[in-house]
Amino acid sequence: MSPQAPLRLRLRTAVIIPARLASTRLPHKMLLAETGKPLIQHTYEAAIEALRPEKVVIATDHPSIRDAVLAFGGDVIMTSESCASGTDRLAEAAQQLPEYDLLLNVQGDEPEIASTSIDALIKLMEENPGHNMGTLATPIRDKALLADPACVKVICDETGKALYFSRSQIPFVREWDDAILQAEPPHFLMHLGIYAYRRDFLLRIAAAPRTEVEKLESLEQLRVLSMGESIHVGVVNEASSGIDTPGDYAAFVSRKLAC
Repeated sequence: MSPQAPLRLRLRTAVIIPARLASTRLPHKMLLAETGKPLIQHTYEAAIEALRPEKVVIATDHPSIRDAVLAFGGDVIMTSESCASGTDRLAEAAQQLPEYDLLLNVQGDEPEIASTSIDALIKLMEENPGHNMGTLATPIRDKALLADPACVKVICDETGKALYFSRSQIPFVREWDDAILQAEPPHFLMHLGIYAYRRDFLLRIAAAPRTEVEKLESLEQLRVLSMGESIHVGVVNEASSGIDTPGDYAAFVSRKLAC
């Protein structure tokens, strides 16, 4: 971890980065290395810049990813190939990390996740002991993102609890005006690829069956809402986007090589 990390934390926290080899739209994306580093290394290096976690570890189902992680000096845990979702993989890895109270899921295809966002989510959970699960979102100011199914939207109540996540535009605006995009507080929020769970809650959610709405949207967080549980959403200004398609990866490579 960063040498600036605090020695004492109110919650012992581990960041777990699920990384499976199979990917429908971008095969073997975790190992793509046109920047000179595999994609999973970029995500790992972003996560270890956070100050609050005690541990960052990659949870994978395949020896090729394990070997790549060990080659760049990362920490890795092997998990089953049968894990149906990142939540399931996180829970399996958490069984091997019993000393941690709070488990963060940073998705392996989020190489540009801000370390400050990781710290902000941990702080949110530390300051709100009644929250069993938390996540982050950032304002959407671009109309094209509202129509993009790869951009997952979330709508919250006035206390910050998620009401629904969708690949469609939520809320739907019946009479559009471009000024709506600049409203404060923002009307539209993009969900970021990060979750925090208290240990017992994570294990309970992972043991529950997939729900129909979760399957329809292909969004595992909807399992939590379908069970009547709450997800608290913190809003940050540091936007990041996952790598889902060859175009996403090409744009990421261009940004990295331009630095």
